[in-house]
Amino acid sequence: MDEIEAETVPAVPLRQVFARRLRGLAGAALDLVYPPACAGCGVLTGSKASLCPKCWSMLAFIERPYCEVLGTPFSHDLGPGILSADAIANPPPFDRLRSVAFYDDLARVLVHSLKYRDRTDLAPMMAGWMLRAGDGAVEAADLIVPVPLHRLRLVWRKFNQSAELARALASLSGKPQLVDAVRRTKRTRRQIGLGPRAREENVRGAFSITPEGRERLFGRRVVLVDDVYTTGATVSAVTRTLKRAGVADVTVLTFARALPGPI
Repeated sequence: MDEIEAETVPAVPLRQVFARRLRGLAGAALDLVYPPACAGCGVLTGSKASLCPKCWSMLAFIERPYCEVLGTPFSHDLGPGILSADAIANPPPFDRLRSVAFYDDLARVLVHSLKYRDRTDLAPMMAGWMLRAGDGAVEAADLIVPVPLHRLRLVWRKFNQSAELARALASLSGKPQLVDAVRRTKRTRRQIGLGPRAREENVRGAFSITPEGRERLFGRRVVLVDDVYTTGATVSAVTRTLKRAGVADVTVLTFARALPGPI
């Protein structure tokens, strides 16, 4: 009988082993100082970046039936492929919008924790829900693209919350993320407090495609990631920029959706 040659397993460099152990020790030490707690109310839990049962029950998930384009929920099922009156009267530049939950008290806490309190550890949990809410759009996409921040705001905020969500979504789905596809060339005012028309004017001409984006975006299906959908002014402006670069299909995917309630 021929002998089967044993497969040679490459040795892991000692410094990599040391780095992994050091990260593990650092994580364990951090858990002792800051025990894993519910991201909503702060009660101690058994795992990081999770919700306690009470907070979980308070998160208002957006479920079917909803408009196939705007993702606006209906109060009852009107049949497959039904569009909302708004989607018919004012078709958006993107092909579809999907969101995880209504932007209520708990969703606002999660978004603000990620955005303003440096809780980037929440991104994988939030992205997991976004993958489910995407309803197959992520699996069908070629690229994941985050809504960009202006470089000066990025310096002040330290990170782009949309890019953190996109990075986690790419890791979960195995789809490539293209962070430098779109650049925010105009330093706009904050959208908070602005009406729909003022929001549109604020972001008009604010985005451009980078050389890398022009190379990789043409003919592709893109998932455009943001944290909250309010009036859609920002994602619409980015979508128009993407479509001018030859992108074939754009799905806007956000964690939260500002809505008064089901229609």
